[in-house]
Amino acid sequence: MSLYSVDKLISEARRIAAEYRRATGKPLGISAEIASHDACTLLDLEACEDSAGYDAIGLKGERKDQYFQIKGRAIFDEQKGGQRLGQIKIEQQWDNILLVLMDQDFETTEIYEASREDILQDLNEVGSTNRQKRGVMSVARFKRIANLVWNREEGQVKDELWSNQTATNNT
Repeated sequence: MSLYSVDKLISEARRIAAEYRRATGKPLGISAEIASHDACTLLDLEACEDSAGYDAIGLKGERKDQYFQIKGRAIFDEQKGGQRLGQIKIEQQWDNILLVLMDQDFETTEIYEASREDILQDLNEVGSTNRQKRGVMSVARFKRIANLVWNREEGQVKDELWSNQTATNNT
């Protein structure tokens, strides 16, 4: 049994990462761990270690027994575009991808979810086979095909209340 709880350690990691960035202008490189912790805590997922392409498994509800890749991105300047997700492991086993967006203090502000089918379809439409092979996607592009599933103001958001997709894509 650890002397410190994981929640306390993550809280301290957020503080240190934010202070480090303010002091050096560079990220500390722990946003993926914070994102994984927050997604699992907020959406009832179980983190997996050394899996075959996924980071967590759904424990209950509509996510039960689904496999998730979790991507995290701290947005320091809302006006600055071009932020990208970490590489999507398209050849691996997973059902959905969660994008955890964090503010300058590494506090989660929003979580978006997109299905494997929607991700692969979008990567095929992008036009650049090199990007498709590498599984590269921008945060803005991901948000266009994903559904907002959690935000800081409301907590979990149900699909019928919010969709970032057009009505023709929501079927």
